[in-house]
Amino acid sequence: MVGVVSSVSSIKALWETRIRRVQEEEDEQKRKKTGGGATGRLSVGVWEDRAVLAQLKQKLQTEDGRLILRIEQEEWKTLPGCLVQLSQVHEWQIHRTGLQKIPHFITRFQNLLVLDLSRNGVTEIPKEIGKLTRLRELLLSYNRIQFVPEELSSCESLERLELAMNRDLNQLPNQFQNLKKLQHLDLSMNNFTCMPDCVVRLPALQWLDMGGNGLQHLPEDIHRMETLHTLWLQRNQLDKLPDNISRMKSLDTLVLSSNRLTDIPPLMEDMSNLRFVNFRDNPLSLDVRLSCRKTKAEDDEDDREMFGREFMQLYIQESRKRASAVFDMH
Repeated sequence: MVGVVSSVSSIKALWETRIRRVQEEEDEQKRKKTGGGATGRLSVGVWEDRAVLAQLKQKLQTEDGRLILRIEQEEWKTLPGCLVQLSQVHEWQIHRTGLQKIPHFITRFQNLLVLDLSRNGVTEIPKEIGKLTRLRELLLSYNRIQFVPEELSSCESLERLELAMNRDLNQLPNQFQNLKKLQHLDLSMNNFTCMPDCVVRLPALQWLDMGGNGLQHLPEDIHRMETLHTLWLQRNQLDKLPDNISRMKSLDTLVLSSNRLTDIPPLMEDMSNLRFVNFRDNPLSLDVRLSCRKTKAEDDEDDREMFGREFMQLYIQESRKRASAVFDMH
């Protein structure tokens, strides 16, 4: 009897062992299937990144020793994270792609000298931009930017900044004046109603375009812009010029067409460095005309000079004559 019980116990133990092994095998198969699916998905992601990266590498060009990423007229609303593997790039030239955002991983591109994202749909400049201390040119014209972060002032090497045609842009942070090397600034076709003080205080600024805004007046201390040689102020709402504009000794080009000017400050007659000035399409109070040139070769030059420097000098002289005549009458 004991032998029979022992035999039954052995059979039961063997059976339970088999059941346990079968269960373990099934569990193992389930783990493999689950793990295999994740691995499969991971593999697909890796291969997609590799394919995109290979595509981006085809966009690389070398010019004058600089490595340039150039993308034109292709749809790239966002830039992929795998782009950080090309962090040695010196320039981004990405135009007409519909790009909506500058990626936060831009900080990984510490060799970046030029960031040109003109003609896209970028809506903001990330605060991280300030970490690009070697950046020399930031070109963001024809986008949808409404705000410039104060962190941009940390781009200590910045020499050229273009923010034209962003429509709703109407102010700059005070820290902007800390851009000690900025020479070229394009703020045209935006919504500024006055020239920001921080722009007047830029110590190295040479070229400024604020045409196509809503400027109603110029700062009285505009003469503090001692290094400025070119100033574009066309298509604004200026009705007068400050006398201190005559103290801008470096200024050689001044465009004031299509404003509301009714007079020209007499002191501007002494601006000996001023080579080109344009007062066309202003409701000036005096009707002053230059004698017509006779040669066709000079027609284009004549068109420019009709409201240029020669016109300005003649206008000031005529204005003084009339003022003197009025004085003598009294």
